[in-house]
Formats: sequence, structure tokens, C-alpha cells
Amino acid sequence: MKQYFITGTDTEVGKTYVTCKLLEAASQLGHKAIGYKPISAGCDLIDGEWVNEDAASIQKSNSIDLPISEINPIALTPPIAPHIAAVEVGVLLSDEKIIKGLGSLQAYKPDLLLMEGAGGWRLPLNVGGETKPTRFLSDVVASIGMDVILVVGMRLGCLNHALLTAEAIRGDGLNIAGWVANDITGNMTRYSDNLASLKAMLPEPLLAEIPFGHQPSDDRLALAIEQLC
Repeated sequence: MKQYFITGTDTEVGKTYVTCKLLEAASQLGHKAIGYKPISAGCDLIDGEWVNEDAASIQKSNSIDLPISEINPIALTPPIAPHIAAVEVGVLLSDEKIIKGLGSLQAYKPDLLLMEGAGGWRLPLNVGGETKPTRFLSDVVASIGMDVILVVGMRLGCLNHALLTAEAIRGDGLNIAGWVANDITGNMTRYSDNLASLKAMLPEPLLAEIPFGHQPSDDRLALAIEQLC
């Protein structure tokens, strides 16, 4: 089994879209692929169950049918920063619950397991004080030792965001398996030049490029899955 944590340079850069496309590509190549979104914030009540839109998309892209509660065990209703939402609704964001949820999906013995984060790399699970340090979702990922896939939202400022995020991931002792360039605006000035700069400055492989308003290349996704699996 290969497993990866999918993070992004910011929120709303296409982590879920990339997760789903990789899951679907893996399934098309005959792999059993499962996506996991341990924490979400912002849910709608559907058939008596709180459902996050991103988690529902991952559920549809999985190779096997799984209940939404297994894919997204911590579903917070307010659409705000998860650690704030958790305090508001009285939920503890714990390492144990995140790792337990991962273990339940590992039990299905998938060929590929993708765990999608929330926000960027340094997502707080809580805010510490003088006697208790702040705990981040990245700390959980580091404790597991997962390789990371970085989604870069291609827009002004993405060079700094990508380099700082990659530096933080490596600084946490983790390997970056590759990165995805996602054109999220369609109007980035000198897009090609910025992409070339990222290719030159990030030593990890570019797994895929997603054009604005278009599906990524099936051939490129298949190649990415070959690299990951």
C-alpha cells in the first residue's frame, strides 16, 4: 500500500480536485484507491447526517463504497478555521481520532490511500499556551511519516507560498513525493514563466499540470499514478 498526504499552498487551491482526479486515475488503472479527509469545516445536513462537500466528492471518487463518516470522521458544521469551529461545537481535534480513522481505511488494504488536509500545511488543531504547545495537523502527518503531495495554486505569490511550504515540509523531516500545478485563476500574468521558475526551484517532480477550466491530461495522470504506486 502506498499512502500520501495531500496539502496545498493555501486554502482553495484545488486539493480536493487533485485528490479526486488521482483517485479516479488510480481506479481506471485497476488500483484500489481510497481518499480520506479527516477534518472538514462547513457542512450541510443531508438525510440526517452532516456532510462536507469536499468529503462527498472524495466519497464519489473512491474505488469502493464507504460511508461518509469513515471518509470524514471529524465534520464540523461552521465554515471557519477548524480549530475555532471545534471549540465552538465542543469537539476535540486529537491525533488519536485522526490516526484511528486512517487505520480503519488502511484495513481495506487499498493500493493507494490519499489523506487530504485542510487549509495549508500549518493547520492548527489547537492553539497552545505557556504550558501546552500548539498542535498542528502537520505534526500528525510527521508522526505517521507520510510522504506529501503539494498542490500549488498558480496565482501571484505562489512562488513564495510553494517554496516556503516545501521548506516547512522538508524541515518536518518528510519527503515530498511530487507537486501539482493547478491554474486556479486562468489569468495569471506570465504563467509559463512562473511554472518554469517552480520547476527550476523545486527539486521534486511535477506530477501533473491542471489547466484552468479544463480536465488534466489522462496520460499525465496515468504517469503520475505510475510514479506514486
